[in-house]
Amino acid sequence: MSAQVPPTRMNQQVFKGKKKAADGGFKLLKKKADALKVRFRDYAKSIAETKQHMSTDAANAFFSLTQAEYAAGNFKQKLAEGAMTARVRVGAGVDNVAGVKLPVFTKYETGVAADNQSLGLVGGGKKIANVRVRFMDFLDMLIKLASLQTSFVTLDEALKVTNRRVNALENVTIPKIQGVLDYIARELDELEREDFTRLKMVQGMKAKQMAEEEARAEVDAANMAANKAGDATAAFDAEDDEDVVF
Repeated sequence: MSAQVPPTRMNQQVFKGKKKAADGGFKLLKKKADALKVRFRDYAKSIAETKQHMSTDAANAFFSLTQAEYAAGNFKQKLAEGAMTARVRVGAGVDNVAGVKLPVFTKYETGVAADNQSLGLVGGGKKIANVRVRFMDFLDMLIKLASLQTSFVTLDEALKVTNRRVNALENVTIPKIQGVLDYIARELDELEREDFTRLKMVQGMKAKQMAEEEARAEVDAANMAANKAGDATAAFDAEDDEDVVF
């Protein structure tokens, strides 16, 4: 990648901006991953506790059913003959955790009157009512477990994706951008050294040329001075002098 990027100041500024954006994204994704890990551990702990309580509630519910059948007889056929209209339904909601939408299931009453209110009039009515309560508690635990399990799986997938992005930024993208910046910095330093060397050479050549010009000017000045001196002596001719009489 660095071999394809021209080492210019503009590209250096561009890749500095890319590195800054990559560092900011890495920090945000790291915080998101940490938040998801905390919620992931909470869900795992809640699932373990819910399953432990659920096993007890399931045992109590089916044991109460056995007691009701012993006291009131087999009343399953009478239940099957009823309208079988749901009194309880499950609704789905969404919980937002660090930008990840997790499904949440909740129970709500439909408002329908209970069927087969006459069950247990002959005997076992109290046991049948206990069965309703026990199985309603078991249903609450089942809905809670379903919500936790679904959110746990969704959170696990989101955590894997976030960790892959964090690792890609930390081990691939940021080192690659840093490599390009290092390459551009080395090339620019080399160009600066070349420019400095070239400037020193030019300055040396100019200094040499100026020294030669000064030496040439001094020689010319000396020659001109010698010529002027020769002309001054030549103006006085010996033949033009008058004879000296003693």
